[in-house]
Amino acid sequence: MATSLRKEKAAKLKVIILEHTLKLIGKKSFDDIYVDDICAGVKISKVTLFKYFPQKEDILLYYFRIWCLNRCVELHAKPKEGLQGIYFLFDKLGESLESHPGIIHSLFAYLTDLKRPPKAFPVKPEEKEMLFKDTKNILSIDVQSVDQMVEKFALEAIFKKEITKTGSPREVANFLTTLFYGSIISGHLTQQSNMKFFFRKNIEMAFKGLK
Repeated sequence: MATSLRKEKAAKLKVIILEHTLKLIGKKSFDDIYVDDICAGVKISKVTLFKYFPQKEDILLYYFRIWCLNRCVELHAKPKEGLQGIYFLFDKLGESLESHPGIIHSLFAYLTDLKRPPKAFPVKPEEKEMLFKDTKNILSIDVQSVDQMVEKFALEAIFKKEITKTGSPREVANFLTTLFYGSIISGHLTQQSNMKFFFRKNIEMAFKGLK
């Protein structure tokens, strides 16, 4: 019982830290948010924060893992295949960028950092249950990375002949993943006002070339 309570408390604290960070960052860069600000808002010490997030940037990786989990939960409730799955991921990225531009830009910048740990930040069962209280069998839903989801959808699109250009599913997935990440940078450089529309146009043009 004591172990269970500790795990639930830890899960709650990690979720609160993430939620407070999202409130703090807004349209600012993640670099402009200080650990002291996060700790003050959550009312914890630096020692406690670093116990769960050994470095500040781990909060970015945790956000991304939770973002992927959200997509997996949505797809579990309303499955999509092939091109519709790809459109779904790009639309969700556009929506997230409009809601939390600061953390999305900071996350994608950090993903290119050579010092970034290679493994995804873990999401524990207690955190799944806390974040998705109304989702039945939430523990049975695995967290897939963007790369894994894109490869699955690419394979389905090839099987359904939505994509007919020669190339392995892995090559097609690599291309689409590159477009997924690259659209963030090009959208920022060209100062697009509607990122969701911008992403949708990019993927539509890409599919024309793949048919």
